[in-house]
Amino acid sequence: MGFLSVLSFAHKQIAERLSPGDIAVDATIGTGADTLFLAKTAGPKGHVYGFDVQEQALTLTRQRLAQEAPERIAPVTLYLQSHAAMREALPEGVHGRVGAVMFNLGYLPAEEADKAVITTPDSTIEALEAGLSLLRRRGIMTAVLYPGHAGGDLEAQAVTAWATALPQSSAQAVIYRQLQRADAPYVIALEKK
Repeated sequence: MGFLSVLSFAHKQIAERLSPGDIAVDATIGTGADTLFLAKTAGPKGHVYGFDVQEQALTLTRQRLAQEAPERIAPVTLYLQSHAAMREALPEGVHGRVGAVMFNLGYLPAEEADKAVITTPDSTIEALEAGLSLLRRRGIMTAVLYPGHAGGDLEAQAVTAWATALPQSSAQAVIYRQLQRADAPYVIALEKK
């Protein structure tokens, strides 16, 4: 049968903790796959907020969401902004009430996308800090990391170091990784205390 893919592992961890009616954040919407997953999981009484710096990502996500029956998914608000701005962008009323925050780092995986536009350690660490502050108690944050592309290795190291240094009193951090390939994607998941 094999192990779960890193993305399936992240989805499983979130599905076990995010309830219908919850608020969720997709910090890097990309093509909208995680946004749709969060919208289905949170359901029509929930809400999903999504961030990306590329208009193409917002377009692809809107197209993906439009294929779903609106009464079956959470409303989604998309921001053409860096994930580092999520704390300022989200309404005050959701601060401390977010059930899940997802990061799928790297570059936009669409065929015609500019692969030179990538997430970077500075904005990602700032976004992770913001995401952790927005989570409710027992909320979850996942980050899928891609050390196999240029710049991805530095970002993966920075995120791993950040998560490792978190005090256990604020969050529990775990890692899901294939050990035989140093450049294989992996997931860090945090549960807020």
